[in-house]
Amino acid sequence: MAGQPEQQSVRVLKVGERVRHILSELLARGEVHDDTLSAHSVSVTEVRMTPDLRQAAAYVKPLLGEDEAVVLKALQRNTAFFQREVAQRLGLKFAPKLQFRNDESFDVADKIDRLLSNPRVARDLGEK
Repeated sequence: MAGQPEQQSVRVLKVGERVRHILSELLARGEVHDDTLSAHSVSVTEVRMTPDLRQAAAYVKPLLGEDEAVVLKALQRNTAFFQREVAQRLGLKFAPKLQFRNDESFDVADKIDRLLSNPRVARDLGEK
């Protein structure tokens, strides 16, 4: 995917945010006719676009992190529906090709919190 957000153009970031809103709305309103997705609350935490706006990586997290693999598979199964809806609502010349990925950032944040709360690490941090 494209580099860090600082390296992306404002337009790329805006389109990514619009795609995130569209996907979130489709999922929240239950517009996807899929039993797995209907049974789960799914957050679209971020969408990263390529500079040419032709590809989009949508990072998702099911509520409470439950059934991540099952939810991801359901999203991938319905990619054509999502791409069609995004294309209609965005009004871009080309619809971005969507890829759904698990958002690992919460897991990384939890790991960092656990490390920082470790008494040995806390002791080392206190010695400034």
